[in-house]
Amino acid sequence: MAAIGNRYARAFADVVTERNLNPDQVRSELHSLAEVVEQNSELRRVWEAPALPAAQKRAVLDALVRRAGISAMTRNFIAVLIDHERIPLLHQIVRQFEVELDRRLDLTKAEIISARDLSPEEKRMLERELGRLTGKQVRASYSRDASLLGGAVIKVGSTIYDGSILGQLNKIREHLVEDR
Repeated sequence: MAAIGNRYARAFADVVTERNLNPDQVRSELHSLAEVVEQNSELRRVWEAPALPAAQKRAVLDALVRRAGISAMTRNFIAVLIDHERIPLLHQIVRQFEVELDRRLDLTKAEIISARDLSPEEKRMLERELGRLTGKQVRASYSRDASLLGGAVIKVGSTIYDGSILGQLNKIREHLVEDR
């Protein structure tokens, strides 16, 4: 099933890049729709019901799109998933779409966990430095964890940069245990 989901994700990434659509807007719209589907079991049942005609399912989609202000391209993509009975794969397709779109836009995700809230200037500086290290534009998400005591832990892909005080204390502890 992953290959099927990947095919849809790549196709929609083609549309977004070829038509110069706003990738952040499309990403946000897909997340909103996926969240609505996840939280609304009735909607999911309707869209997944093989006995219901696709036109009825699309009518429900159109009502939802009007209310949420979703773009025509995103609406059409969801309609294709409905028509081809791929709604059960929606979350997987959205994740794969994001990965594919990021690859095409030369973006990388970074998760930054800091001991305190960072100022906008600190965030820009961190993103700039991570961009220099990775050679890609960085899309960062931020969270706070007071247990770090100070500093930050940065995750980019499978690489973790631990500049926290807690991380440094753990390294010192490891060296002390090794020296015994």
